[in-house]
Amino acid sequence: MNHWIIAPVILPALLAPFIVLAARYHIGIQRAFSLAGVLALIGIAAGLALQVSDGSILLYRLSDWAAPFGIVLVGDRLSTLMVLLTAVLALFVLLYAVGSGWDNRGRHFHALFQFQLMGIMGAFLTGDLFNLFVFFEVLLIASYGLMIHAGGNARLRAGVQYVLFNLIGSTLFLFALGSIYAETGTLNMADLANRVAMIGPEDTVGIRVAAVLLLLVFAIKAALVPLHFWLPSSYAEAPAPVAALFAIMTKVGAYAIIRVYTMIFPPELEVTAGLHDLWLLPAALISLAIGMVGVLAAKRLDRLVAFSVIGSMGMVMVSISLFNPAGIAAALYYIVHSTLAGAALFLISDLVRTGRANLELTPQPPVAGTSLTAGFFFVGAIAMAGLPPLSGFLGKLLVLDAAYGTDLVVWIWAIVLGSSLISIVGFSRAGSILFWKAHAKDETEEVPAMTRPAALSYVAVGGLISLMALHTIFAGQVHGYTTTIAAQLFAPEPYISTVVDTPGKLSKPKEGH
Repeated sequence: MNHWIIAPVILPALLAPFIVLAARYHIGIQRAFSLAGVLALIGIAAGLALQVSDGSILLYRLSDWAAPFGIVLVGDRLSTLMVLLTAVLALFVLLYAVGSGWDNRGRHFHALFQFQLMGIMGAFLTGDLFNLFVFFEVLLIASYGLMIHAGGNARLRAGVQYVLFNLIGSTLFLFALGSIYAETGTLNMADLANRVAMIGPEDTVGIRVAAVLLLLVFAIKAALVPLHFWLPSSYAEAPAPVAALFAIMTKVGAYAIIRVYTMIFPPELEVTAGLHDLWLLPAALISLAIGMVGVLAAKRLDRLVAFSVIGSMGMVMVSISLFNPAGIAAALYYIVHSTLAGAALFLISDLVRTGRANLELTPQPPVAGTSLTAGFFFVGAIAMAGLPPLSGFLGKLLVLDAAYGTDLVVWIWAIVLGSSLISIVGFSRAGSILFWKAHAKDETEEVPAMTRPAALSYVAVGGLISLMALHTIFAGQVHGYTTTIAAQLFAPEPYISTVVDTPGKLSKPKEGH
């Protein structure tokens, strides 16, 4: 049994109360422990990813209770990739929060930040659906506290809307778990894969209802149309470092769909036949279109970035909804890209806010630190719009290639290419208003001196931009790894046997898997 796999959950869970109890009034100590904890998380996540890179499955049984009776954490290529992505993102978000002073504008930022990491890490590593629900709730509680950090009526209204909408999702999740347990008697994902496969055609009503409810819950987390209404206001009003961290939260929904609907409810399963292509793909295409139209229509920079996140999730879900190895591999490559690009754009919007009166897309006096901020925005816009040479372009090519040969290839290509054109126009319009058309309202009017962003803020944004560049340079190696992840997902027997049949051992897939 591998004990390191629980470290990404335990470390932030211990750091958070320590920060509250021992360093509540010492922001310097809070920053030091929080940064040290995130650096340790990166090291642990990298070690776990290295351990499973050969196809091994890591298992941890809490209190040494065997599955499906006890709680298990499971690490494979997919879960460790997402854990590593979260840890790396958290480092640059935290650097920005410290450099910009956002962490000192309210109480308990660092403690809530650590609890948020705990929820995200647990959601990626858990091996059963009930604990996925538990970690979703940890996410909800911590994210609400972070969202209203520093106060304000607009932020409070957006936070209440966010909580209410996600509580609806939590209620549906409980209904789905109750239905699944009533039909199968288990909530362990590996055990469910075996039991659902044995359900006869005459007894499919209950499990089909549960599968649909689960898909609705995960679609809410992934901000998929028509369940996306909570995201624009929530992300736009949240503090910039919080919104940047939230870039990974929509990916939790995508991860859950990939995990559950490749292992428990795979496309070839008669029980849930038609669920993937008849509902998920059209919703993903509409999400992509609406998100990019929102980019074009946005009147504020923060809402423009929020709508671009909806559009990027639409692109991810288009690729996932193909439910073939090529589609999943392309989706995972694009998930890494869109997480980095979305987080960078949220931080860049805060750089603009620091050096400008507001984020309205109207001509105003020049932004403080214009040249560097404009350069970052230019690169981030290219990445999110999917223009060459950055990883967004390569990710879209992979998605288009995966869709080639499917029945809806014409629709997929048309909407992907059309939405890309719309997003280019939307980002170009925003950039020209912010940086090119900047001027004082009156030639005789004195332009107030604006605050130049801190150097550490630029370092954090530059780090995310650099990671996108590396994601482009090593696209072949990254896509090769996501291809092996997809192959492992569509051959889940080693995962299942490790968790249920031979607990505590490392299992490697057979040759050819």
